[in-house]
Amino acid sequence: MTDIYAFLQGHAIPYSRHDHPPVYTVAEAQRLVPPLPAARVKNLFLRDARGRRHFLVVMAADKRIDMKRLPAALGADRLSFASADHLKDHLGVDPGAVTILALVNDPQRSVRVVLDRRLWQEVDAIQCHPLVNTATLVIPRPAIDRFLQVVGHKVVIVDVPEQRPPAIASG
Repeated sequence: MTDIYAFLQGHAIPYSRHDHPPVYTVAEAQRLVPPLPAARVKNLFLRDARGRRHFLVVMAADKRIDMKRLPAALGADRLSFASADHLKDHLGVDPGAVTILALVNDPQRSVRVVLDRRLWQEVDAIQCHPLVNTATLVIPRPAIDRFLQVVGHKVVIVDVPEQRPPAIASG
């Protein structure tokens, strides 16, 4: 596995590190990780129905994504969560450690990176795992831009569709 700390330091990408017990979900992270000066994000590793295209979708942790409308936003057919094996093969991480930093393990650039427009326009820094779920790094947004440039991944910025609240029946 890539030594992400050496990679970040070697490319002058600043971060602050915060160690904690393992977390596997956004909800666990909110309970265990102290408030940090950066946006909490949710990372979804998805694949299309034919299994030919893989996507890493990054959005605000509190966003409730509408998985039925997401394919149209990405120009894809039906999407589903990729298996742990595909995650390991493409990004070199285990479930619970999905992170934008895992793109360092995708030199073939087989994963399409999708950032939610609202998140990307509104944040100064984001929280991300350093390829394991026992720490959180706070990385300034310009440094994430630099990271993406260094690893050679082009980013698609879209309005990730959000679930609509259920209609209230009147009666």
